[in-house]
Amino acid sequence: MFQRFYPEKYLDSTYIIDFEKEYDRGIRGVIFDVDNTLVPHGAPADERSIALFARLKQLGIGTLLLSNNKEPRVKSFSEAVGSLYIYKAGKPSVRSYQKAMDMLGTSADTTLFVGDQLFTDVWGANRTGIRSYLVKPIHPKEEIQIVLKRYLEKIVLFFYKRKEDRYKV
Repeated sequence: MFQRFYPEKYLDSTYIIDFEKEYDRGIRGVIFDVDNTLVPHGAPADERSIALFARLKQLGIGTLLLSNNKEPRVKSFSEAVGSLYIYKAGKPSVRSYQKAMDMLGTSADTTLFVGDQLFTDVWGANRTGIRSYLVKPIHPKEEIQIVLKRYLEKIVLFFYKRKEDRYKV
């Protein structure tokens, strides 16, 4: 019932993803959510995020920020990290993920999505056939509509973790 919302992996942070391994697996583009995936909600790009995007560029992995936020927020972050972007994306709309892959010159097989929300980020990526990684939110301070969705996410994550535990040896 909840499988459509399950990520491929659920990780503590974006910053622990082994992107070198992902490159070896054929990933050539990474689509990121911004707020609470890369930095706390509303925060500017920091040294850690700037270094991550420089590392991805050096590896030969293209990047794109896919956000439901307004252009000033996404554009300023994009300029700081040197990434393509789409604002007011309408996630989980498949159209925005497809547009992102078109801009990156990648396909579903060569693209990875990283975000902190199941019902927008992960579900949209899954609907598009893109591998999805869910990361824990960086900071607990969030807008009220996101706080309310987190309660529903806890239910889905309970079943996701139970499924994952069954497959561990």
